[in-house]
Amino acid sequence: MCVALPGTVIEVDDIKKTAVVDFSGNKVKAAAGLISVEPGDRVLVHAGCILQKVSVSEAKELEDLLEELSV
Repeated sequence: MCVALPGTVIEVDDIKKTAVVDFSGNKVKAAAGLISVEPGDRVLVHAGCILQKVSVSEAKELEDLLEELSV
């Protein structure tokens, strides 16, 4: 089973096609070559790649679900 995690884009490097994504305080560099992102975007990341943008409500719903599963 694969799980994509929701995070928030903090900064973007257009030259390297990467972005720093914040996951509840953990900042991770992710590949951003598949879609165009900008700081503040909520995104889903799997295996170090940003797969898609999501709405704030979708990201919150996923975060709540993942929190429930970790209890």
